[in-house]
Amino acid sequence: MTARDPVLIPIGEKVQGGERLTRDDALALFQSNDLLTIGRLADRANRRNNGDRVSFAANQHINPTNVCVLRNTCVFCSFARMPREAGAYTRSLDEVFAEAEAARDNPTREFHIVGGLHPTVRLSYYLDLFRGLAARHPGVHIKALTAVEVAHLARLERMSVRDVLVAMQQAGVTSLPGGGAEVFSPAARATIADKKLSGEEWLGVHREAHRLGIPSNCTMLYGHVETLADRVDHLLALRALQDETRGFLTYIPLAYHPDHNELGEALGRTGTATTGFDDLKNIAVGRLVLDNIPHVKTHWPMVTPFISQVALTFGCDDLEGTVVFERVYHEAGAATPMWLSYDQIVSLIRGAGKEPVERDSLYRTIRTFEDWTPTDPGRKPGVPGVRPEGPEGPTFEISHRPQARARGQRTLPVLQAIESAE
Repeated sequence: MTARDPVLIPIGEKVQGGERLTRDDALALFQSNDLLTIGRLADRANRRNNGDRVSFAANQHINPTNVCVLRNTCVFCSFARMPREAGAYTRSLDEVFAEAEAARDNPTREFHIVGGLHPTVRLSYYLDLFRGLAARHPGVHIKALTAVEVAHLARLERMSVRDVLVAMQQAGVTSLPGGGAEVFSPAARATIADKKLSGEEWLGVHREAHRLGIPSNCTMLYGHVETLADRVDHLLALRALQDETRGFLTYIPLAYHPDHNELGEALGRTGTATTGFDDLKNIAVGRLVLDNIPHVKTHWPMVTPFISQVALTFGCDDLEGTVVFERVYHEAGAATPMWLSYDQIVSLIRGAGKEPVERDSLYRTIRTFEDWTPTDPGRKPGVPGVRPEGPEGPTFEISHRPQARARGQRTLPVLQAIESAE
């Protein structure tokens, strides 16, 4: 390896020697502009464990409700609504089961279920939902409820987090998604998610899940008000929990989208809040710091399929999946497609010189694609592959909420301090 940035030379030597990076190392990586060297180091680290294999899941997103008690305090979110706000919804079980029927026309292997913190929807609703999906689609994994939702249900039911997780596990949940982590920095959380579960509490829910044998994903939301040091400390906290439990399956850096939310208005941002440079760096640094988490995923709905394709040579070995019916990021203005077909995913992975592998929620191989050829539009019914035009669902819709607030109506606490200092 030849590093143009001399600061990266000792870091590169550590990576090649298999040594663990320190906080200073991670901060130096984020501060460096030598993206190609950082990417080369991350690619080397990834290849040691995953070779040229890049996995993806045939997954369908289900969002049972967008009603959320944190609607007015999670200012980065474009998905949540108050109970009587325009666009608010809470699906009946029959409506959710009807939407899930799209899985019968597609080779769906995973239901990804997240939603809002509804003030009155109880745990029994979710348990009936999980049991119903498991009975109707026995071959589909259920990855369900963020740590924030689990903790909310525990408060509603006056149960322990552990007991809620046990009930979910018995109803058919096989893993937890990684949402709700945002960034653990108390200062950043005071601006973007003042009343949300703290970073320590988020880690505590995942610790409990791992102890029960429920694996999970982990995330970091970047590109808003966090500092580079905040990013580093977040990664180190994830690494420390993984040292303890070995329960994280994959790390997913999530790019903040500023449209249709109050934070974007306060920051004066529209469209995409991050750059492709930053997106690739977050993938690569995540791979280098999180040496004990087996997989790193690029979430193409947030950063575009093309940035995700490049990320496959920057330490990333997972391309998310078909993400049928993804609402949360598209509410925030993501201009990416609403789903990708098998043909598109396999072509993206092959185009990066990698080997596509379909997986399930637990990263077990379902199929490889040595003999795969693009789907013939006139293929016979029943041949595996997502329909080129995409699936349809009776309750699926995207309804952007109007301008969140008139700018200046409410001051965001930490943001105000930052602006005053400037």
